[in-house]
Amino acid sequence: MDWRNQSTSTEFILLGFRDLPELQILLFLLFPVIYIETVVGNILSADHNLHTPMYFFLGNLSFLEICYTTTIVPKMLRSFLTVREVILFMGCVAQLYIFGSLAVTECLLLSVMSYDRYLAICHPLSYASVMNFKVCLQLAAGCWITGFLTPIAMMVLTFTLPFCASKEVGHFFCDFMPLLKLSCTDTHLVEFLSFTVSACVTLVPFLLTLTSYYRIILTIRRIPSTTGKKKAFSTCSSHLLVVSIFYGTIIIVYGAPVGNQSPALNKAFSLLYTVISPMFNLLIYSLRNKEVKGALRKVGSKVFTFLNKSNIP
Repeated sequence: MDWRNQSTSTEFILLGFRDLPELQILLFLLFPVIYIETVVGNILSADHNLHTPMYFFLGNLSFLEICYTTTIVPKMLRSFLTVREVILFMGCVAQLYIFGSLAVTECLLLSVMSYDRYLAICHPLSYASVMNFKVCLQLAAGCWITGFLTPIAMMVLTFTLPFCASKEVGHFFCDFMPLLKLSCTDTHLVEFLSFTVSACVTLVPFLLTLTSYYRIILTIRRIPSTTGKKKAFSTCSSHLLVVSIFYGTIIIVYGAPVGNQSPALNKAFSLLYTVISPMFNLLIYSLRNKEVKGALRKVGSKVFTFLNKSNIP
């Protein structure tokens, strides 16, 4: 190995969508709209009247989605306007760490939300006493703390690797696999450890979610009336759809072997869970839950009234 080609990295270059020049203008016009809609929509949906456990967790998810998109989108939009989009070494560390932490937190939050639905449908009489505010607070705090502690070891292993002279990251943000491709040393151990940790923090919550919905489906099947079945299923259908989108894209992007991944296809699916999915999550919950729609209308009317008053001379 020619160690002269190694260097201590002080910055990386994000290539973004330079391999798709025909789409750059369209993406640059589209992504700001999606970003603004996601941020504003999630802020409006976090209404103080949504004090039930499910909507307490939904408020946490809304805050997480805002952090998700804010970590990725502004830097990505800037890459459309610059010839050479540079991100400093510590900026790359921060972006990957926050992104990884939020991904783990979302896995755990979705699992907790499925458990909440399980209690509400399968054990309605004891639901209020079991899922009280203190328990909700402890579950949410556990998700956030675990999420931000989990990636630390992998961050240390990744960013202590020697990187080659080329600092071009073939992605629109500092993702794990594109960074490993820049290393001048053998990364099989880091990849194995990363796969093991990722499997634990995604597979365990996913299995818990599947178990919750298995029990939910069994309970719904025992409900005698069709109306009762529809009402019970409607309380968890939004969450089930969000879980399907989230895990579906995660498995496609990170489940395939590294060598078999098409960079363009990888970026497309990465857009799904970093940019598109947060917007879809908001729309899914807003369109399928009367409480959320009511909160959005209430807060929206307040904003509209304030704007009208401010225009009065």
